Amino acid sequence: MSGLFDDLPAHPPPAAAAAPALVAEPYRVLARKYRPLSFADLIGQEAMVRTLRNGFAAGRIAHGFMLTGVRGVGKTTTARIIARALNCVGPDGQGGPTADPCGVCPNCRAILADRHPDVTEMDAASRTGVDDVREIIEATRYRPLEARKKIFIIDEVHMLSRNAFNAILKTLEEPPPHVCFLFATTEIRKVPVTVLSRCQRFDLRRLTVAELAAHFARICAAEGFVIDTEALSLLSRAADGSVRDGLSLLDQAMALAADGPIDGPLVGGMLGLADRTRLFDLAAAVLRGRAAEALAITDTLHQHGADLGLVLADLLDLVNVLTRLKLLPDLRHAPDLPEAERTRGAELADALSIPALGRAWQMLLKGIGEVEQAPDRRAAAEMVLIRLCYLAEGPTPGEILRRLAELPAEPSRVPAPAPHGPDPGGGARAANGGDAPPAPAGPRSFREVVALAAERREALLHAHLLNSVHLVRFAPPVIEIRPQPAAPRDLAARLAALLQEATGRRWTVALSAAPGAPTLADQGEAAESERRQRAHAHPLVAAVLEAFPGARIQAVHDERADAYGLPPEPPEPAEADPEEDA
Repeated sequence: MSGLFDDLPAHPPPAAAAAPALVAEPYRVLARKYRPLSFADLIGQEAMVRTLRNGFAAGRIAHGFMLTGVRGVGKTTTARIIARALNCVGPDGQGGPTADPCGVCPNCRAILADRHPDVTEMDAASRTGVDDVREIIEATRYRPLEARKKIFIIDEVHMLSRNAFNAILKTLEEPPPHVCFLFATTEIRKVPVTVLSRCQRFDLRRLTVAELAAHFARICAAEGFVIDTEALSLLSRAADGSVRDGLSLLDQAMALAADGPIDGPLVGGMLGLADRTRLFDLAAAVLRGRAAEALAITDTLHQHGADLGLVLADLLDLVNVLTRLKLLPDLRHAPDLPEAERTRGAELADALSIPALGRAWQMLLKGIGEVEQAPDRRAAAEMVLIRLCYLAEGPTPGEILRRLAELPAEPSRVPAPAPHGPDPGGGARAANGGDAPPAPAGPRSFREVVALAAERREALLHAHLLNSVHLVRFAPPVIEIRPQPAAPRDLAARLAALLQEATGRRWTVALSAAPGAPTLADQGEAAESERRQRAHAHPLVAAVLEAFPGARIQAVHDERADAYGLPPEPPEPAEADPEEDA
């Protein structure tokens, strides 16, 4: 047959056939190259691994698993290991489900290569709708093509819509025996409880700095890199418990180091962190109030490429370390404690008080937020450090209160309110049904009468007695009052009935046109104003207000005051009742 392709050779030329296929293997990042292939390879998840091993050994394997934890701790990796464990048939093809998949059988190899027809992975972050879930539900109706079980791995399952969750609920509760669901999520609280109740839940924990450092050290040795302890510590802290994040940073550090060693300064520069020694210098300068020295150190750090926002975050972490060293001295002998913390950290912790460290923590925590919002991060960070320096040597709130308590009481410089009535009172607390003192059966003062109304839950009557009544004369069983126009017309009758019910005797509540005493609420406001003015006049308080512009006295508490806000006063002798004298 002649045609268009007649001139093409039937076989490749000998030279082309003999030429070797020089295809370079593509580089795999460390996070993929060292991804765990079995439960034995998982680090830091001993509780989960033990539970799964026991379940496989006893044949108690759930049909649904919920794997939760922060990013990069191994949720999807664990799901893939479970998928192989469920479908492994062993090297001879006769094996059953096992906690130690062989890795060489066709099922293991296909799942490892992400090409097994019975293992489906879905990213719920991009496929969130009901239609996507319906495809899975439809697929559960058919038996596996090659494997023992059909596996559905749904990553970031919390991203599914509400309708999608509802659609999968019935299948998840009563799946066919050949189906297993493996869910992974970083936001377990967003997963409906109805879904959680149908799964075995495993919380993968964050890895500690020591666990990450040991893992990174093993990988560096396998890759032929030399790495020092400081670099391992910096990488492990920056990983924040995530193996994948840490391996990505280690990959970057290896590229930066080329064939040289990976040391602390190299990693610190890569991460934009301050040198640990300079960080301790900065902490000592700030916490001891040396502003000029602190700014000089920040200039040096900024010139070397450090982000001052991250420097503040490092200081915050260091304050936490110092606080722990202060409270738990035995930590200084912990084997995993870096040498800088062991020596300079212990020295700083001994020189500082817990209140000073707590204040530094609060200011740094607030300052980091200010830096993130500021247009100039460096200027904002410097202002935070300056504030810390000027507050370092100042007294703590506890010390101020202790000094106030030790000073002798000064005579009042403000005249007290005129004693129009025998019993001061006031305050919105009693008016709002607060904790008024209980009144005895025979009231001895008008304030006890008002307290009786509060005790008997006569809220409206109590409010009027407190705010709208001026006492003219108190002579049990006679009370003369001048109600304000806002008071109800039957106030006197209601008060007399309340007193008669409480005391068992008849009372007379008479209305008068005399001015009378200020209302109890007015007396309370006057007393509060007097306390504030006395506090303002105190030398130590005045010095604090001057040192902190914009500060104000929120409230002045007197331990001698009762629920009405004033120290109790003995009631004036009651006037004799004319009828009783007769």
